[in-house]
Amino acid sequence: MRRLIERGLMFDNLFEVGTPALVARYNSAMERLTGRRTELGSFHVDLSGYAPEIGDELGDPLYLNPNGCNRQFILLSPEQRKAPLLEAAFSASREILKGFIDDNRQTLFALTARDAVLGELEDSVWHLQGPEDLFELRTVRVVANTLTGILSDAARLRTLIAEMEEGEEAWLDEDAIQEMIRLARRVGDVRNQRYEIGRATYPVGNFFTTHFGGLWVFRSAALPAIIHLGPDPGTRGKASVFPLTDRKALMAFLTQNNLVETVEYGLGDGARDLIRARMDFILLDYLAKEGIGDLAALRPPDLRGMLHRFRDALPPEHAALGAALRELESGRTPGMPKADDPACFYRLRARKGPDRELVNHLLAALTPLEPRQLFICNKEAFYEAYRAWPEPKKDWVAEFLASDYLPDKAGRRAALYGPDPGADVPAPSPWGRRRSG
Repeated sequence: MRRLIERGLMFDNLFEVGTPALVARYNSAMERLTGRRTELGSFHVDLSGYAPEIGDELGDPLYLNPNGCNRQFILLSPEQRKAPLLEAAFSASREILKGFIDDNRQTLFALTARDAVLGELEDSVWHLQGPEDLFELRTVRVVANTLTGILSDAARLRTLIAEMEEGEEAWLDEDAIQEMIRLARRVGDVRNQRYEIGRATYPVGNFFTTHFGGLWVFRSAALPAIIHLGPDPGTRGKASVFPLTDRKALMAFLTQNNLVETVEYGLGDGARDLIRARMDFILLDYLAKEGIGDLAALRPPDLRGMLHRFRDALPPEHAALGAALRELESGRTPGMPKADDPACFYRLRARKGPDRELVNHLLAALTPLEPRQLFICNKEAFYEAYRAWPEPKKDWVAEFLASDYLPDKAGRRAALYGPDPGADVPAPSPWGRRRSG
């Protein structure tokens, strides 16, 4: 994985904890949550405050996510919002934490100027007994406080003030008055200090979870479904349940719920570049596995020559994409592919909507020969696949992503999948700067 880390393709955008004050603050929060500390003098944390270096040090990548449930967090700065969420058991956790930071940004700025904010994503349903419990996961509450307890103290002071203002006899309660004085000395004037968490409860829509071998849960779809990556989860009654390998059931689910469109429809003229790129990816995968040629030195004319030599040895996805490309180049727009089309899922992308990222995450798992889509939409699957690739392919893919994707991530995503809601991003060619190979 060294290539990926060096090129900024793994652990990118993590927040650096590099000063003695921040390290001490983190250690105190970590000990409060887990009873453990780190001996490291510097490290990097993700959106939730998880540090992969500490995970390695402890031999426990779940030290802030025990049993994969009730994700705990340590916020040292609102800037952690820009970081990815690592070791996520639920895809919903990332958006919940980002939303919590956005909704309480000014409060968190004030608090983290002198303290760490710590807590967890709380919902009893996250203590899962079986897959059927996933259908009861409707909301998650972010429970937060600081090391010094300033949030709970401020909340208590506001409660006492309200009681004093509402009750005529409250001013006779000497104990309450003394408590207010003590809290005011610690917290200050709660009418002016931003020591109050606003929104802290968030709805949970459809999601992916690593539990039970990996499940995509589309419970709010018109025709609900659970798609399992691992063994059959065994739950029935509330949704259709089928494996990722059941292409017919998958295609029926995606089209009947209007969750996908063809890349030809979604990208227009750009679809030809995308299909050519995916055909190149498939060819390069074959060449790497067979140890043919120097991938780094290959140029587009070389690839065309290689294609003529090895066309019959390539997987059926390549020929099926070629057929779709010929239709486009003849002025026709191919229709929605059938489930038995080998290139079926390589010709789909998610429609715009609340489940776009989740659907693209699912499609990436169905298109393992497309490393760019795998990296952008399903990094866990990308890293798993990467470990098994031949060394030449690892080199080529790492260099390709570093040169063609990283310089303009938002633009590339917009070109392939459409702009994010509210974004004003130009959409360049889906292939980008045409690289060798």
